[in-house]
Amino acid sequence: MLKLAWIVTVTGLMCSPVLAQVPAQGSIPDLRGTWKGESESVVFGAGAHPHHGSGQQEGATRFTSKSFTMTIDKQDGRRFSGTFSSERSTETVIGVVSRSGSIFMVDEDGYDAGTLLAPNRLEMCYLHLSAASRVASCTEFTKQ
Repeated sequence: MLKLAWIVTVTGLMCSPVLAQVPAQGSIPDLRGTWKGESESVVFGAGAHPHHGSGQQEGATRFTSKSFTMTIDKQDGRRFSGTFSSERSTETVIGVVSRSGSIFMVDEDGYDAGTLLAPNRLEMCYLHLSAASRVASCTEFTKQ
């Protein structure tokens, strides 16, 4: 019986950190507002990208940072839409919040996966793939 009590206790302790990370049902965050951040990006290739521009040569890899503003102006439960902009371009974005709290977003040429770090901090990681270029980028946004 003592052995069973230890198994139950250890199992409970092992599961508690996982359970603490799962948001309570119905606790979809309000993402509406203006979010600003600086990206950390790696760009490969010479193709033109709306935000990151054109590379110097075909097989070149470059590391860039850009200021971005994301404005979420509509939200209905877990679904949202808005704009994503830099000094070079503005794109319409749409997205959803999963039940586990992950954020998924798509724009005109790529995809984002995100995590709410705090009520006013959000990290979005972006992936873009075309015949001429590739982009991988993460931006930590702060709600204004």
